[in-house]
Amino acid sequence: MRRPRWPRSLFARLVLLLCLGVAVAQGLSFWLTMRERNEATTNMMMGYIEREVTTSVALLDALPAAARPEWLPRLARRSYEFRLEECDESLPHLRVLEANAVRSFEEGVGKQYKLTVHQIIGEHERYQVHLRLSDGMPLTIDFRPMRTVPMSPWFGALMAAQLAVFAFCCWLAVRLATRPLEQLAQAADALGPDMQGAHLPEKGPSEVARAARAFNAMQERIAGYMAERIQILASISHDLQTPITRMRLRVDMMDDESQQSKLRQDLQAMEQLVKEGVAYARTLHGTSEAPTRIDPDALLDSMVHDYTDAGHQVALRGAVGRPMELQPQALRRVLGNLIDNALKFGGAADVEVETAAEQGGIVLRVLDRGPGIPEESLQAVFEPFVRLESSRSRETGGTGLGLAIARQLATAMGGSLTLHQRDGGGLEARLALPG
Repeated sequence: MRRPRWPRSLFARLVLLLCLGVAVAQGLSFWLTMRERNEATTNMMMGYIEREVTTSVALLDALPAAARPEWLPRLARRSYEFRLEECDESLPHLRVLEANAVRSFEEGVGKQYKLTVHQIIGEHERYQVHLRLSDGMPLTIDFRPMRTVPMSPWFGALMAAQLAVFAFCCWLAVRLATRPLEQLAQAADALGPDMQGAHLPEKGPSEVARAARAFNAMQERIAGYMAERIQILASISHDLQTPITRMRLRVDMMDDESQQSKLRQDLQAMEQLVKEGVAYARTLHGTSEAPTRIDPDALLDSMVHDYTDAGHQVALRGAVGRPMELQPQALRRVLGNLIDNALKFGGAADVEVETAAEQGGIVLRVLDRGPGIPEESLQAVFEPFVRLESSRSRETGGTGLGLAIARQLATAMGGSLTLHQRDGGGLEARLALPG
């Protein structure tokens, strides 16, 4: 048997706990109410029986023997009746008067008459109280105690309606309590690399309004820190251009051609590092490119033709077959980065296009047969300035920012970029974009 699963959401857990608590409390209250009601009614009924039975026995004792039979139906009640018959000695005697009803007979009738009580055990428990009237005529009181008082037909519906009202109030209270958490989670998920998400409404209970104000202030502070960092990187990049240019001029005037070539490569690497560092910071701050309705098949086809015209082995398989709202420059840069990596480390690249029918988006795969990346490093390569010396060494070029920039651009487009090992060797870069 499968164990019941505990709900994952806070809303479902609180509703379940409160509804169960209310149901248990309601059931316990119902049980206590019915118990108290039955006991009170039984005690009241016993006093009534004590008086009624005593009066009826006194009346039958005062009547002539011939008139007694016709009075028996008049004196009968729902819980007892009288019979002019001898007791059945084969029935078990009840020596200890445990039942309240039987004790009431003892306290009422037993003061004037000697009683013999028999207990009849069957589908319905009964008692027979036997006595003899003053003239010696036997009298049997057949008593059927009422264990419970009949419940009104509307009482069950009232209890169910009350439980439904309690459950609805619990649901409403939990909904009002957890909705701000849901809004906070949605606002946090909507934050892009530029930290310019929508502000939370600063209203509602004091705790909720305070949390919304704190979240909005945190968002503004982070956005300010990001803008400041970009400004610093841009300033550094601008200031480094002058010494790099002077160094390049001095290198060109050198007589040692071997050293001149090495220094020129170092200067180019420095310049490339500065440019890509600024590009990475800008992608963290978001892209200013607005989504445009384009034909993704035409964009992919033009990119592949550009590579093949340059003499590279790049193949395209599959098609989207419909226009989409995309950011063409960001998409071109991400795919260009992935194809360049595949060509650099695998010598060839295959681009596969697949539509995601469930979300209406697309999945683009760039495949190669290069050395691949160890399983434990598939996530680490997306960190800035991370290179794997076994396969992505400095001699192959690059700054360690290409995949970091590609993932940031994919996130800015609302998609995701992941790397996967291929069967038979090689790497698969998977770009998933929403519709």
